[in-house]
Amino acid sequence: MNGIDQGASKTHNNDTYVAFWERLETKVTRMMKQIGDKVPHTTVNGTYDSTPIDWWTSGFWPGLLWIMYDMTKEPRYKELAWEWDIKLEEAFLRENRFHHDVGFQFLPTAVIKHRLCDDIDARRRGLAAATLLAGRYNPVGRFIRAWNPVKPDAWNHRNEGWSIIDSTMNLSLLFWASEEIGDPRFAHIAREQADTVITHFIRTDGSVRHICSFDPLTGAFIEAIAGQGHAPESAWSRGAAWALHGLANTYRYTRERKYLDAAKKVAHFFIASLEEDHVPLWDFRARTAQDQPPRDTSAAACAASGLLEIATLVPKEEHDTYYNHAIRMIESLTNTYAEWDDPDYEGILKEATGHLPAGQNINVSLIYGDYFYVEALAKILGWNNRIF
Repeated sequence: MNGIDQGASKTHNNDTYVAFWERLETKVTRMMKQIGDKVPHTTVNGTYDSTPIDWWTSGFWPGLLWIMYDMTKEPRYKELAWEWDIKLEEAFLRENRFHHDVGFQFLPTAVIKHRLCDDIDARRRGLAAATLLAGRYNPVGRFIRAWNPVKPDAWNHRNEGWSIIDSTMNLSLLFWASEEIGDPRFAHIAREQADTVITHFIRTDGSVRHICSFDPLTGAFIEAIAGQGHAPESAWSRGAAWALHGLANTYRYTRERKYLDAAKKVAHFFIASLEEDHVPLWDFRARTAQDQPPRDTSAAACAASGLLEIATLVPKEEHDTYYNHAIRMIESLTNTYAEWDDPDYEGILKEATGHLPAGQNINVSLIYGDYFYVEALAKILGWNNRIF
């Protein structure tokens, strides 16, 4: 565990987290054999499925492996992760489904590979992905378009003017590219999208919309759309996690206070809305007297990592507010929701919720939940090679 800082924090028992990490290494070693060359997205009866390489979640498994490598320096993690950005580039050269989520795909593959290994081809691939992302920017509406055209019978048909809160997490790719080649245009676009998130996605109380629809010709705001949340004006918890983490990242790159203030605003809403075990429901506003919505451990993992990020950015006297809530969330995930004992179960975190309105991926493991759990645990133990 070469990357673990034994003095990383004084606000928790670090020995406990070293033990968590040792258990995680055993788990990931088993997952490596089980997953093999699959592109995992969600578990089906405890087994990770395999999706096409251009699916939006394809970067999280190799990203998890790169973090494991950076923390331990064990070559086996690097060896298994090495080919992923090459495969992603190959998909660029044929008909594909790449869209605004190229940040999720290339940050934890090409960008971290370049950072850790100084691989010039990985750098080139990351810059190509950033160029694709920048090309999705609508200058009239000041937003990054989310998805590509879809068939007329799809629920998200006519999405030319749609932007989604998930985009906030992809902005780090643009900021990285801007710094990497000294071209401010990438950062300009990232700031514009972040400003649109603050203006149209985050409500007064800190809750967050999933989708905002704009007129693609005039840029005028049209309406909010429920997307993966309960309703247009409900509060999908993973969307709040994307927002608080992504805006904290935006502040880290820009040092513009409005982004940190927005991240904190969403964080306060998120923390106040948690269940007693510090893990959120799928949607904070979906509960009724007759209905107990499922939890979403992937939202908890992403939010915990984001809260740890905020804790590093706020004044010292504010640090513990965010840090301690992240600790409680990670401890709850580790002790209650993680699967350590069943040798046949391939995921780490159970009880994640993918897309409840569509009836998809409910009470499963999701690879991005597993990724952000590992990212958060690594941060607690001193990991500083931020990619998101």
